[in-house]
Amino acid sequence: MWSRHRRARDWLQQRDPDYCATRHATRLTLVACLLFYGCRYGLGSPLMAAYALFGTLAAGVFAQLPGGPAQRARTLLAALPVIWLLIAAGTLLAASTWAAATGMLVIGFAVAFAGVSGPRLIGLGSAFQLAYILASFPPYQPDTLPERLAGVTLAVVLVAVTEVTLWPGPAPATTAQRLGWAARSTASFVAALADMLAGRPAAAAEARRRQVNAADSVTQTQMWRLPPTERATSPSRQDHALRDAATDLHQTVRLAEWLRRSAATTTDEDVATSLRRCAASLSRSGDALLGTEQASREAVVTMEHQQPTAGRSATTGQLRAAAITRSLARHTDFVATAVRIAEGHRDTTHQPAGPHSFWYLRRSIPSLYWLRLRIHLTPRSVFFQRALRLAVALAAARLIAGVLNLEHGFWVLLAILTLLRTSAADTWSTFRRALAGTLVGAAAGALLLLVAPQQETYAVLLPLTMLLALGVGPLLGLAWSQTFLTLLLITAFAQLTPAGWQLAGVRLLDVLTGAAIGVGTGILMWPKGGGGELRRYTSAYLGAGARAIEETVMRLAGRDHASGRAPSHRGETSGEQALAAAHRAQILTDASFCQYHLERSHPRPSDVDWEAALAAGHRIVRGAERFGSGDRAGTLAPRWPEPTDQLMHRAQRLRSDYAGLASRLAQGHLQDATPAAQPTMGVVEQVHEIFQGGDRRADVLHLIEVDHWLADLGRSFNRIPARQEERCSPSGPSNPSAG
Repeated sequence: MWSRHRRARDWLQQRDPDYCATRHATRLTLVACLLFYGCRYGLGSPLMAAYALFGTLAAGVFAQLPGGPAQRARTLLAALPVIWLLIAAGTLLAASTWAAATGMLVIGFAVAFAGVSGPRLIGLGSAFQLAYILASFPPYQPDTLPERLAGVTLAVVLVAVTEVTLWPGPAPATTAQRLGWAARSTASFVAALADMLAGRPAAAAEARRRQVNAADSVTQTQMWRLPPTERATSPSRQDHALRDAATDLHQTVRLAEWLRRSAATTTDEDVATSLRRCAASLSRSGDALLGTEQASREAVVTMEHQQPTAGRSATTGQLRAAAITRSLARHTDFVATAVRIAEGHRDTTHQPAGPHSFWYLRRSIPSLYWLRLRIHLTPRSVFFQRALRLAVALAAARLIAGVLNLEHGFWVLLAILTLLRTSAADTWSTFRRALAGTLVGAAAGALLLLVAPQQETYAVLLPLTMLLALGVGPLLGLAWSQTFLTLLLITAFAQLTPAGWQLAGVRLLDVLTGAAIGVGTGILMWPKGGGGELRRYTSAYLGAGARAIEETVMRLAGRDHASGRAPSHRGETSGEQALAAAHRAQILTDASFCQYHLERSHPRPSDVDWEAALAAGHRIVRGAERFGSGDRAGTLAPRWPEPTDQLMHRAQRLRSDYAGLASRLAQGHLQDATPAAQPTMGVVEQVHEIFQGGDRRADVLHLIEVDHWLADLGRSFNRIPARQEERCSPSGPSNPSAG
């Protein structure tokens, strides 16, 4: 007996480590039973009991909200007026089937599309839909509106109160917290690199150990590894800044890894000093993200214009280490600036880049949300497609249920709400498992209704079926969830209205009807789902970035108009036009990337590492903005033609590589992508020879900076195709549970 209990406990701990789901299910069961029994038997109001029960399900199950218990409670209470309006609208529109179906189409689309603004509204979407669905079915009784509102209000308020007071679980790790831990770990790694460059014994081994920790912690900040409710996907300044901070922190770790490998035998006290300042900045940024101190201007190390004056007598290893460290310092600046913006500071006077970096800081909050809505307010947007598909399916189901006068017709819409997915294939796969569960639940319910038709039996069974449906079912999977949900609905409605064994058949018929409508709608309306839009925008982003790479280096070499290209009517050079096009594509791709992670909890395995693709584009825009600004045009070629020609050839090769990758990405496959070649004899060696030849001009170091940028873009290119083992493994990058 003891061994069975221990095995059951071990199984539960494995499926529900902190018992969060168990505590949540127990809370909801207590709330639902208290309200259901109080309204049904205490007040004698079956209608109020039904709204209390479904209000509990809407607030506790259908609403998937971000944040800790207190934040979720505040969100539920803030959403209550909207729920009132939807119940009132549904009650009034229930006067006719056509009015209710039209209202379902309009409200269904508006609620679903509003989710484009972030996880909070997308988490409330299903709860809002359920509020209208429940009220929009006959009988048409507007005089019962006070009872309906009272039932749902009691449910929402009590769920919110128990979230905070009754067995509250730990708040999930937020994006900011994971970034804070990653920034601290990266700071520790960079500090170890400083010791290594200072020549301290055993520092290299310590740097290798800290590199593993930093890489692991930064990996945990990837979007797909975060809980869906905690992903920084909204258009707000804070979420924009957190996404920028994550991108630059990833790049900081990669640069630090590169520095450890390339400077393992190099010592340079100046570089070590710079690295210590970077480590201090990263540590302060991490503390600010974790809330242990406020983000400060001192976190920005402002090393943008520092030049290694000792570089004129430096070795090639020291030159390379100095170039990597300057780039690492810039990304440290980017992280610090992004953290200040995320903390709500708008007085970021020092910005380590040009007008395209942190562009959202200069936009108002409403304009940022409007920009996101405008980007997706097109039939080409998968979010638009998904919202319209759901609205059409719900409206069709409401129309059919009304015309055919289906008993408990709202179960048809409930089935669509729970089963419809972003693609027809996903909907069909979900439907098969849900149908199996519904069949088992309906058979068990019919047998129960035949054996024990007394209402008292179901009053006793309600808490058990609630615990099974809300606690055990989600841990066992969709089929079991549908089995227990079917039993719960039968148990509840057997107490609300006189019911026979036919009630189980009604439930089965309604699920079949809803699933058929959902699958049919999915087949007829954009059946492929959401990956295509992200693929299309990313392809355009990398294609525009490819042009920006070549145009930037051409401008540095004084060849901006060599092919007859003329400035635009606004006076822009071809390089500036290419950069502007890349920046526009960046905004579209970022919005599409957020939408991709808003619409699904478990993104599909893909041949593309989407975050690596966005990071590569980010690096292109940042570098093109930096090197293409000011009076740098033509500064390289007249003085140092040989290394400049080499840089031009590499830029042309990278443009070809990125353009080819963009083309294959648009076609839907990257399996045959050829890695970008890395030069064996670099510009660093040629700069060293220039120094040895007596040239002492500091501008020659621009050659190393451009060389470093191009080499980094080559490595970024090679990370975009997802590794085969990640695509094949169930715990690969598209499985959030792996995080």
